[in-house]
Amino acid sequence: MINGEDTASGTALLIATAPAGKSCLIDATSVLPTLAAVPTSILTGTTAATIVELADPTDPQTVLTRIRAAAAAPGPLSLYITGQLHLDHKQRLLHLALARTTPTTLRYTGLPWHWLAGELKLRRPGTTTVVIDVVATSDAWQQLRAGGLALGYGMRVYGRVTPPPPRRRIAEPTYLKALATTWRSGLNPPLAQLHEQAAQAGPDDALFLAVDDTAVPTPAASAVQVPNRPHKEPAPVPTAPAPVSESTEVAEEDPLPTIIAAARAGRHGEAASLAAMWEEWALRTYGAGSVQAIHWLEVRADLARLADDPALSCELWMAAANARLARQQPPGDPAVEDAVDRAHHQWQELFDPQRARELGPLLVSLRRHVPGRRSGAVEAVQRRLELLHTMPPSGHDVRHSDMNGVVPLAPG
Repeated sequence: MINGEDTASGTALLIATAPAGKSCLIDATSVLPTLAAVPTSILTGTTAATIVELADPTDPQTVLTRIRAAAAAPGPLSLYITGQLHLDHKQRLLHLALARTTPTTLRYTGLPWHWLAGELKLRRPGTTTVVIDVVATSDAWQQLRAGGLALGYGMRVYGRVTPPPPRRRIAEPTYLKALATTWRSGLNPPLAQLHEQAAQAGPDDALFLAVDDTAVPTPAASAVQVPNRPHKEPAPVPTAPAPVSESTEVAEEDPLPTIIAAARAGRHGEAASLAAMWEEWALRTYGAGSVQAIHWLEVRADLARLADDPALSCELWMAAANARLARQQPPGDPAVEDAVDRAHHQWQELFDPQRARELGPLLVSLRRHVPGRRSGAVEAVQRRLELLHTMPPSGHDVRHSDMNGVVPLAPG
């Protein structure tokens, strides 16, 4: 709750963690003394409160147990997280690094971000506030800029994600320190106002998140400023929705204008986070494989294209095509063909041979089932895959190098 005390007992969970040694990017625990001086009623927004502090924990299962216990509490939950995010290269999943995390042991010593999201999704909407101040490693930062950092709907998420600091520099959790300093002084303005002040202080290259999804049962969010007007449920989605376009005209109640505006302004992480929230809402409301859920999957795929992340865009377009096929839409359905064509085009735009090799077999399998209207598509993928296997893992631009006269697919 944070603003406006609740009569129920609340819980505040403080997690400050970063690896020891050369892998450390942020002095995470330096914020804990300032947070400890904040009145507990402000940290939880309740008169009675339980405070749980985890300083440089080492075991992900222990952290998960604490999160699970806090999430199971019936009253309001406020979760404060500072640390650093890493990307698991095998599964492309984000992890919160713990004290013993190293790049080679990430999958076993880090806390998978989806574990946290999974526990919070089980809570009653409107009872959860998450405040984060984290640094992302270079590869995690690239994924976050395109894919955002979503935790689901029904909660408030405020904070910032910054790229890795310069070499031999250690970042400070200044965003969370600024909030805690204000609270420590006895002031307790609305969290959205505090966030706006912190966001204006920079840095300019940070990804700021301001999601307030507690007032209504449907997603409502923006970056830096939270709109005051209530959001309506999304309008019915057509069977074959068009991808995101910078000139798309939509109804006022549709969230796409906000998402498109963010992407157009270069705030790709914000746009992706909004789309991910609406996809989560569609999944819960209409179910996996529904037309509404596929729509938001396709929106996310096109947002990744706008963010210049062809690998993610390719993956999402293939997922959308497979979801439509699972709905018994035929391979010749224009919506299915369009999704596969866009996945193919984004795969052609991949600069990294290793990622192209990873995605190529999946695209070949899909292309054999959905060859499309232009001849030679399957053969084009196979030829490029053969060429990719003769190239080094990175450093060589292989885009369009295998087309050999095949007409390029329409841009995704």
